[in-house]
Amino acid sequence: MSEMAMRMVLPDEAATVRLAEDIAIKLRVGDVVALHGDLGAGKTTFARALIRAVAGDPALEVPSPTFTIVQTYAARLPIAHFDLYRLGSADELEEIGFDEAVSESVVLVEWPERAEGRLPADRLDIVLDLYEDGRVASLSGGGDWAKRLDRTEALRRFLDRVGWLDSERRHLQGDASSRTYERIRAPDGPSAILMDAPEQNPGWVVRDGRSYDAVAHRATSIRPFVAVGEALRAIGLAAPAILAADLPAGMLLLEDLGSVGLLDDGAPIFERYALATEVLAHIHAAPRPDRLPLPDGDIHRVPPFDRDAVAVEVELMPRWYAPLVDRPLPPEAEAAFDHVWTELFSVFDSAEKSWLLRDFHSPNLLWLEGRNGLQRMGILDYQDAMIGPSAYDVASLGQDVRVDIDPGFESALKAHYVATRLANGPFDAVGFAGAYAISGAQRATKIMGGFARLASSAGKPQYLRHIPRIKGYLRRCLEHPVLSELRLWYEKYLPLED
Repeated sequence: MSEMAMRMVLPDEAATVRLAEDIAIKLRVGDVVALHGDLGAGKTTFARALIRAVAGDPALEVPSPTFTIVQTYAARLPIAHFDLYRLGSADELEEIGFDEAVSESVVLVEWPERAEGRLPADRLDIVLDLYEDGRVASLSGGGDWAKRLDRTEALRRFLDRVGWLDSERRHLQGDASSRTYERIRAPDGPSAILMDAPEQNPGWVVRDGRSYDAVAHRATSIRPFVAVGEALRAIGLAAPAILAADLPAGMLLLEDLGSVGLLDDGAPIFERYALATEVLAHIHAAPRPDRLPLPDGDIHRVPPFDRDAVAVEVELMPRWYAPLVDRPLPPEAEAAFDHVWTELFSVFDSAEKSWLLRDFHSPNLLWLEGRNGLQRMGILDYQDAMIGPSAYDVASLGQDVRVDIDPGFESALKAHYVATRLANGPFDAVGFAGAYAISGAQRATKIMGGFARLASSAGKPQYLRHIPRIKGYLRRCLEHPVLSELRLWYEKYLPLED
């Protein structure tokens, strides 16, 4: 087995279940968890708790695979539960589809010693032994399991300090960064959201020795999220309240705003999207500061959406998307691309500016049934906020990356936003239309390149399913006269065919 990482006393079955839930949060496809222990040591209890936690169903039937050898589950992560007790020899692993399961799912193995050393070295080993009235678990792991286990233990210590030690934990969501969210629930009590956002590495170097995150002004710690969230709450908007925080460790306990979004069976609901534009109009109606206080007395400086940030994002297109579609660009094409965006930035930068929340679209917005007015719109995921053209977030909403927004719906949203702004004072609707087109084109260009990078270098091809929709949005933007040069560039070098 691999190097020792952790030893835990589990005084009762509830503690065993809690450990299984903690491990379930950190699992990903390709992980192998090997359960060791004598009969009655608690392997089945642990396995059932882990599978139920991943499935998000505490009542899920989890039969023992003693006779079937393998039992599979289509959960948040696909799981293959193997019991190798009846395995004749390790050579039979191929016959029962073990290697295929490892490549496609999380694999949970009881009696792993029957595999005779054929398990991957980067697995997690859990040894369960009887101890007094309960049991003791010894955990060790290859690969990055030591790091994952340390983080798991740190999160439990945080929950203990803030009075949520015995809470049930369920994975809620993650994103392309190392940030993850969990819904936690106290026994017979309320729920909250646990945000796990360890400080991130700065990423790859792109220019002048600076990383992509530094140039694009992307948050690498939890501090911007805290500062911007409190600023949004201060102007009457529904960002989640912070119930507890460990800023150095990157851990937050947040108000649970629920899970009702802006969609009905995958389709956008206009009433909810329209309210989201009213939230933006409220933000944009008054000057907003670029220096925001933090609870520890420090100040977060909201960065500008400057020329370098715009450029480094659109450069993802020629660098990643063009090779993906087998359209490598000659040097003159890249030079022309840079020139077009340099010219567009001048127009973009002259537009009305405000807080720019960046990913203001359906995955980060919630419908709060029990509230009124602007408080009905819950806002999430604003740690990358900048000072930039206010039209950007309207374009982010009207050209929702993960939802099909038809042209009529988008036009009605823009009209609703403009009408809301005009009702509250003077507003340059013509300038807004141009800034909206540039914002949408910049965002679509960035996302197509970014999703291509995730597919090509991070092994995440699922992001490519959004590309056709994003190309459609980009074609809409290119219809605006302000983007005529960019439209000609695409027609010449990288046609946006269906």
